[in-house]
Amino acid sequence: MSKAKGKVAVITGATGGIGFAVAQRLGNDGYTVVLNGIDNEAGAKRIQELKAEGITAEYYGFDVTNEEDVTSNIDAIGKKYGKIDLLVNNAGGLGGRSRFEEMTTEFYRSVMALNLDSVFFASRTAIPYLKKGEHPSIINYTSNAGWTAGGPGAGIYGTSKAGVHAITRALAKDLAEYGIRVNAVSPGTIDTPFHAQIKATKPEVFASWANNIMLGRLGQPEDVASVVSFLASKDAAFITAETIQIGGGQALGI
Repeated sequence: MSKAKGKVAVITGATGGIGFAVAQRLGNDGYTVVLNGIDNEAGAKRIQELKAEGITAEYYGFDVTNEEDVTSNIDAIGKKYGKIDLLVNNAGGLGGRSRFEEMTTEFYRSVMALNLDSVFFASRTAIPYLKKGEHPSIINYTSNAGWTAGGPGAGIYGTSKAGVHAITRALAKDLAEYGIRVNAVSPGTIDTPFHAQIKATKPEVFASWANNIMLGRLGQPEDVASVVSFLASKDAAFITAETIQIGGGQALGI
């Protein structure tokens, strides 16, 4: 077991969008960043980009919905570095849309696995290594859908994100005695490939979303990355069990 010289951050789902912006920001903050994804080609490309910026980075390809894969890989990362200082459970997604009447059990379980099981699997495995970390914390991702229950066909997505909100607070209670903080971010509409389909097929609809945001613009991945950076830092040393909305006031509606 080697000892990492600096802080080590593990970011799931980090080969693009918000996850990669978070990896860049944390890398520039001085972390060794360990990216996860399922597209190994994209992962290799992202590592090259980070290294070109002078960031120490590596990639582990595994599916966050697969308990065995998550456990073995997070364990391998922890053993390699001797600790984990920060776990960012960034992986997640809508997973498609389905109304409850037509919803298959397979679809239900796939969305819950992507958004909620993944947080449980990664956090559970990382905890022994977080205990060895410096100012250790876990940062999860919920969504306004966790409060509104999502739009048409996104009810199970909303349900899964409500679960993330709850598990964040539960983990914070469970881990406070070890000095491990657990918080969540709740991104609003962020201009990422997550919205690529509607941006390409209905650009006028995509552009109109800004009208429902108090600050009058869509979010950028860097808007989320800066808050993740803050929550992981010593400046947030007395913050745990919280969820920060990053939506330009979108959650309030206008």
